[in-house]
Amino acid sequence: MNTYHVEQMKSKKDFEEMMLGILNPLKPFYSEKKALLKVGHTSCCYEDSTIPMEAFARPLWGLAPYWAGGGRDPEFEEIYKKGLAAGTDPDNSEYWLKCRDYDQKFVEMAAIAYGILMAPDKVWDPLSEEEKDHLAAWLEEINHYECSPNNWQFFCILVNVALKSQGRPYNQERIDIGMKRIDSYYCGDGWYYDGNNGQKDYYIAFAIHFYSVIYTMFMDDADHERCEIFRDRARKFAKQFIYWFDEDGSSIPYGRSQTYRFAQVAFFSICAAAKLDVLPLPVMKGIITRHLVNWMNRPIFDNAGVLSIGYGYPHLTMSEEYNGPGSPYWSMKAFAFLALPADDPFWSAESAPLPELEELKTLEHGDMVVQRIGHHVTAYVPGRTMPHVFVNSEEKYCKFAYSTEFGFSVPRSQKEMREAAPDSTMAFVIDGYVFVKKTTLDYKIENHSLAITWTPLAGITVETKIIPTEQGHRREHTVTSEYACEAYDCGFAVAMDSVERFSKKEEKNLAEARNEMSFCCVKAVETEGEATVLDAIPNSNVLHTKTAIPMVRYEIPKGTSHFVTEIINA
Repeated sequence: MNTYHVEQMKSKKDFEEMMLGILNPLKPFYSEKKALLKVGHTSCCYEDSTIPMEAFARPLWGLAPYWAGGGRDPEFEEIYKKGLAAGTDPDNSEYWLKCRDYDQKFVEMAAIAYGILMAPDKVWDPLSEEEKDHLAAWLEEINHYECSPNNWQFFCILVNVALKSQGRPYNQERIDIGMKRIDSYYCGDGWYYDGNNGQKDYYIAFAIHFYSVIYTMFMDDADHERCEIFRDRARKFAKQFIYWFDEDGSSIPYGRSQTYRFAQVAFFSICAAAKLDVLPLPVMKGIITRHLVNWMNRPIFDNAGVLSIGYGYPHLTMSEEYNGPGSPYWSMKAFAFLALPADDPFWSAESAPLPELEELKTLEHGDMVVQRIGHHVTAYVPGRTMPHVFVNSEEKYCKFAYSTEFGFSVPRSQKEMREAAPDSTMAFVIDGYVFVKKTTLDYKIENHSLAITWTPLAGITVETKIIPTEQGHRREHTVTSEYACEAYDCGFAVAMDSVERFSKKEEKNLAEARNEMSFCCVKAVETEGEATVLDAIPNSNVLHTKTAIPMVRYEIPKGTSHFVTEIINA
């Protein structure tokens, strides 16, 4: 892949070439009749027959706005004309099959609906009347099955809006039901839950708000009042969500679906496409540009130029059970702004830096305190409040802090500390097994600090207070345990081996890991501890292939004990 620089990304052509540079390597992997895209051999939780269909659909998140903005690529146009015809024809060998309740194909229908809405001259009009009938009938199946009660409600909404746009039978009742459910997830300041039992994570930005803004682009005449509500919520959310972004364009690795990578900026991209003034135009362009450049310069593609499953590098361990080989192309949502015409002010605007932001910001309805130290962002969160549903939920939601600088780590096993790689958490070791922060029993966010009651396993309850400081944060723990054990209060995972001048320090109550770019120091403040720096097993951290984790070991007696740890990373 090319090396990109922010100052070189000036014209619309520069961004179009970036987008096509991501998708062009896929061309050799489409099937004979073009309805399937086979780019890997790993499986996931839905039918294997759907995996290449998902991979076929997701590039449309980038191609549709590219075509809408006047872009031309005859080869992709032919691929999607043939593929949509073959995939929806029951008599074709590459037919995508009938649907079922909670079908993964509903997710991919949204990308096709987006294509029909954004670029009907490329996605709908080239089809014959019979092919249009097949496509409409296949899409309409979504109205006869259940969609998950979360952001999936928008798949049904967008499909019906797309069918309506082409004068095809659609189901207004399903749109209304979906809208009622989406409204029930709203909690204030632009924030939603991802379903009534869901977390607040990137699905609020690159799913619920993303689809809401699409709705406003095509339904303003028919449903103006609702569109105004969506626009108002997007403006409020933008003023909160901007705090997730670093000066260099990176965004906080947090929550599930991190393999969608640069979809993190999709919210600002679709707002730009819709000419929705959630932030000043140069600020939005700056966020989008720096974010895309940051990602394009990371080793996220395989040797064939195909996006890998992973985050900062190919990394299957951190993925969810629903991540197939083509899943990472959800990230193409980031290119929604390509729908803007060549003469739009967006293209001549400068990429402005972030505006002045508060160094410490409580996102009340986002359940998070965000701290800006230097150029980096740290988010302090209370932890997982929903049941364990997705792989490594504890690592993605339950650490004390998440950082654009350090990323977070996921375990290879619970059998040994190196394999558990417990960064930015408190890890209890019992009979050789490692237990980390699991269920949040209760929490309170007040005065930019968090008070959390949690448990790693039955028999141990911890009350933790997290207090941001000028150099990092302070953790105050009260541990009530039914048995004697040991616990490690762990700092951030610091990159080693592939960076210059890495060093580590282990003193009585202080452990430190440092490289030329960053460092983390963990210090026992009021109680004696044993300092150590753990060399985590390779490929556990989502950003860095090899890391060292400074930590302090405490003896945990039966009964109640109190510990205070200082984390310094400024």
